[in-house]
This record gives sequence, structure tokens and C-alpha cells, in this order.
Amino acid sequence: MQIRDRIKELRRVRAADLVPNPKNWRTHPDAQRDALRGVLAEVGYADALLVRELADGRLELIDGHLRAETTPEAEVPVLVLDVDEAEARKILATHDPLAAMAEADERQLHSLIEACEFESPKVAEMLDQLERDLEKANQQFPDFDAKAEVPIPELFQVVIECRDEEEQQLMYERMRKEGYRCRVLTL
Repeated sequence: MQIRDRIKELRRVRAADLVPNPKNWRTHPDAQRDALRGVLAEVGYADALLVRELADGRLELIDGHLRAETTPEAEVPVLVLDVDEAEARKILATHDPLAAMAEADERQLHSLIEACEFESPKVAEMLDQLERDLEKANQQFPDFDAKAEVPIPELFQVVIECRDEEEQQLMYERMRKEGYRCRVLTL
């Protein structure tokens, strides 16, 4: 497989001069904003924002919207990518989901967090929440990684094959009206 290097250059640009991507689908809750402010205050920028150059020379964000919003007057590192609009959309759609697919080694994470001292209570809260979420997930699915199949509890069920999604929705609504406990599955 031939893999292209799409990075044209690294620039430092005033964050407020970057054009937000109109297709950006990520939203940022207050807890995330607060934690980012804490990390930026304690560590600073340690990653570049991803941008593409528009026909008029302006730089449009692909990744890093929250960092740009958080520090609008700062000169921030940006990687200028050699991608067109369609490729930028692909990156925008897949960049964060690919990172989210990574699995967590709970012991390694705990050890790492224990070795760090954060001044920002918001960063500490974020990491505490992360550990609680992982612990909760491991309690709900203790042997998830060890088993190829998820055990299905003994239930008496009926599976109805539908021609399409519309028929599935109609059947679901009909069964619910008749008092049945239903789930919608697409296999």
C-alpha cells in the first residue's frame, strides 16, 4: 500500500484567523472546555491543529476547533494539509472516531495518572471521571475481552424480519401498542 504524506508545512497562525469548518460535527461540553483550559495552562500546546488552505489563502480547520476557540489570540501550531474539500471531510469524519477506537489499559492509565500532578481541578475531575467510567464498564462487562461472543441471557423472544426500515418502524410501534417490550435490531 502506498501511503501519501499530506502534510505541506507547519505554520504558526493566530487562532482567531482560522476558519471554522462548517461541517464540524463535534460539540464541546463545559467539562471538556474547562479541562482543556487546565491542560493548556499547565502544559501548553503539544499538538498541532489540522487545516487546509482555501482558494483565497485562508486556513480552514479540520481538527482543533476547541483549541482555536479557547485561545483565539494565541499563535498556534497548525499542520497545513494538501487535501481538497472532499478529503478534508473524510478526515473530519474519521479523525476523532479512529482515536476513540483505542482501548484502555486500566492499570497503565491508573499508574500514569498517579505519576502526574495537576494544578487544575478540572483536569483532575476529568481524569477521575475517566477512571470511574472505565471501572464501571469493566464491572458491567468483566470478561468482555476474553470472550468472542457476548452471552445472551435466557429470554423467550421472537425475531421478525422486515422488508425495510419503514416496515421495521411500523412493526415496532404496533408491538409496543400491544404491550410488548421491544428492541429494534439491525443485523
